[in-house]
Amino acid sequence: MKKALKYYSIIWTIVFILFNVISFIPADNLGVERYTASFWIGYVFITLSFIGQYVCTYFALKDGLNKTFYRLSLISTSYTGLILSFIFGGLCMLISVIPYWISVILCAVVLTFNVITVAMAAAASEIVSGIDEKTKDKTFFVKSLTINAEELIARAKNENAKVICKKVYEAIRYSDPMSHDSLSSVESEITYKMSKLQAAVMSDDSELISSTADDIIILLKSRNSQCKFLK
Repeated sequence: MKKALKYYSIIWTIVFILFNVISFIPADNLGVERYTASFWIGYVFITLSFIGQYVCTYFALKDGLNKTFYRLSLISTSYTGLILSFIFGGLCMLISVIPYWISVILCAVVLTFNVITVAMAAAASEIVSGIDEKTKDKTFFVKSLTINAEELIARAKNENAKVICKKVYEAIRYSDPMSHDSLSSVESEITYKMSKLQAAVMSDDSELISSTADDIIILLKSRNSQCKFLK
């Protein structure tokens, strides 16, 4: 994501420079003073919004693709805030004769809205990310067993062994993916039996393959029953 951030930084810099060029191009204001307090309030407000939007995008892109996916709402929310800042801050800059206190109130309201929506988007992305991380941890056991079972099918040296390993694979595949601390004992035994099955497959011990596979399937059924009880 470093490349994406680099390209975005270039685009952001160009747009920010363009904003400044347009802001300070000499123009005929029909005798009305241009650089009033209202103008500077609008200019500073938009500049701060530019900086805030860049910070949000940097935060969203800096940690890799998975984190960026969770933080897409943060990027879109910050863009919306920047557009609103352009609209209301631009009005203060263009209609520079309006009282400065009106500009302050207008920009403060928009700024407050932007900060609240960005904070909510950031909080939501972190919550979703945290839930997903916890889910990954809880499903790691079954996922790793599934991979091991697939490898055993490939390593089996005869058709009968392949059929037995495939039964184990199917039993694991359709097991409850969510783990729990209370299942540590049965899961440890399943792990031990899987290593035993792997050794049996490598040595092509048909009797041991069959008996160990049966043990694993029975243990998986026991684990699934416990899973149902825990829900």
